[in-house]
Amino acid sequence: MDFSLPTDLVAYLGELDRFIEREIKPLEAADDNIRFFDHRREWARTDFENGGLPRHEWEALLRKAKDLADAAGHLRFPVPKQYGGKDGSNLWMAVIREHFAAKGLGLHNDLQNEHSIVGNFPVVTMLDRYGRDDQKAMIDGSIKGKYRITFGLTEPHHGSDATHMETRAVPATRDNVKGWIINGEKMWTTGMHVATHCALFARTSGNDGDARGITCFLVPAKSHGVKVEEYMWTFNMPTDHPRVSFTDVFVPEDALFGEVGRGLSLAQCFVHQNRIRQAASSLGAAVYCINESVKYARERKPFGKALAENQAIQFPLVELATQAEMLRLLIRKTAWEMDQLTEEQIERTLSDRVSMCNYWANRLCCESADRAMQVHGGMGYSRHKPFEHIYRHHRRYRITEGSEEIQMRKVAGFLFGYMGPGKH
Repeated sequence: MDFSLPTDLVAYLGELDRFIEREIKPLEAADDNIRFFDHRREWARTDFENGGLPRHEWEALLRKAKDLADAAGHLRFPVPKQYGGKDGSNLWMAVIREHFAAKGLGLHNDLQNEHSIVGNFPVVTMLDRYGRDDQKAMIDGSIKGKYRITFGLTEPHHGSDATHMETRAVPATRDNVKGWIINGEKMWTTGMHVATHCALFARTSGNDGDARGITCFLVPAKSHGVKVEEYMWTFNMPTDHPRVSFTDVFVPEDALFGEVGRGLSLAQCFVHQNRIRQAASSLGAAVYCINESVKYARERKPFGKALAENQAIQFPLVELATQAEMLRLLIRKTAWEMDQLTEEQIERTLSDRVSMCNYWANRLCCESADRAMQVHGGMGYSRHKPFEHIYRHHRRYRITEGSEEIQMRKVAGFLFGYMGPGKH
């Protein structure tokens, strides 16, 4: 049994590091762009007088970094080769994401808005698997920023219980054009302020609670009847998470995205990939917090001796470091197993392990960031250290991408035989 990373993966990590030093770090340092990452970060990124939205300069900088990464052949790493990618595996993506997050804050990887020079493109997965040829033609533009497709699934009264959504779509004809009229409201439609389209989920048949009968539509963001009602200010600003209403929105039949009544397949087609990658990012951020705390504890010498000599400092970090080591092995093992299976097989046989990785990594990151604040004392509490930013961002992941409770429920289902291969 060999637990070592493939030599070509290790070599690629080195290539990414050199690219960051050669092209990303100089951009980060230019024109006071460091303001987006130092103690000024939240204020530099956020236009508080404009609904708390991201400042244009911040989003333009992220786009510039992505373009550099795309030109160098890194941005599309996980994307299928026919769209310019490298068919990056789950294992490689997990290792890369941990590696990036363990470096701390920077233009190479800032997950407050899911930014990375090695991208994660769930919309590409959706378009590739379920889109018509004309919709697949949007893939390149979506990577380059020409098309920006937001996700309209969650509602004000329905989050994890998506099958109970109240948004409805009914067949209609307008000006001799067959289509659908949609009415409803969505929450957390991230990126709507710059979106060109919304992948909008609505019930077209069936009853509340039915998985069948929900349909996805690719709705142009500027359609008549689409209105941003408010932007939800969050723990970690800026916000690009609005509540959006859809009032008598007409879309033609070609707005259909996937099969009528089977829209939830689109929403679920990338959930396991997202969860394992996000788990790896949380692990990397936890490792960063642990390592920085150890370093500081060795350097800081109150009362004439290093903090590191105190067991009250040692033991909590020992426990966190132990959890990180164990979690790393589970994440990589699970990611490797995912690469051997189809999505259907993952859901049937491995979904519980993916959930284990995800909910535990998110919790570990929050605990590590909190401990780092405590070890660093007053400076740890300040914004001159990145721990508060890491905590505020990763605390979100204990709710999004499947809440902690939802994922524990999945694990319990497999463990007690209510679902999975041991169902009885």
